[in-house]
Amino acid sequence: MVTLPAVLGMALVALGMVLTPGPNMIYLVSRSIGQGWRAGMVSLGGTLVGFLVYMTMANVGLAAVFLLVPWLYTAVKIAGAAYLLYLAWKTLKPGGLSLFEARDLPADSRSKLFRMGLVTNLLNPKAAIMYLALIPQFVTPSAGNVMLQGFILGGVQITVSMLVNTLIVLAAGAIAVFLRSRPTWLVVQRWITGTLLGAVGVKLAIDAPAPAA
Repeated sequence: MVTLPAVLGMALVALGMVLTPGPNMIYLVSRSIGQGWRAGMVSLGGTLVGFLVYMTMANVGLAAVFLLVPWLYTAVKIAGAAYLLYLAWKTLKPGGLSLFEARDLPADSRSKLFRMGLVTNLLNPKAAIMYLALIPQFVTPSAGNVMLQGFILGGVQITVSMLVNTLIVLAAGAIAVFLRSRPTWLVVQRWITGTLLGAVGVKLAIDAPAPAA
């Protein structure tokens, strides 16, 4: 069964990922600022479905692959740690993106908003790597059913992502105005997010992961 440290670790990584600018966040914030919070919530619904698709496909596949190819478990852990460090560098480097630096978009229908939220997430490399490389960091083959652990940890990731994104969508307009008039706060946001991702990436990199058995 999934341990409490694994759940907390997954929640921490999910928080860092959702606060790191990427296709999903840029799209959701842009829609919320340009078309209102309702449009942002419809788009977020599409994003949720995309996460569910990734979670199902990844867990069904990984449960079999880790047992058939034990060394792949270690390789995936290393890849996940490297990606976290890359995201930390991308966020902290001079000129790195900040969460509310969004672009204006034309108004769309609710059906298109939902579809675009879904497609944006399915084509988002962050979402793919989350399920193929980061969630497995917290799966312990010796603790029991690998697939069940994956679904539980995936549920933690989705819960954190949906809660944070909902708050951001609802407050996007006001927060964007606040941050744009205070450049220092944008820098603080980047450093907090980058440091969080970097710390988790370093920890995963120095841990000696045990391969699946």
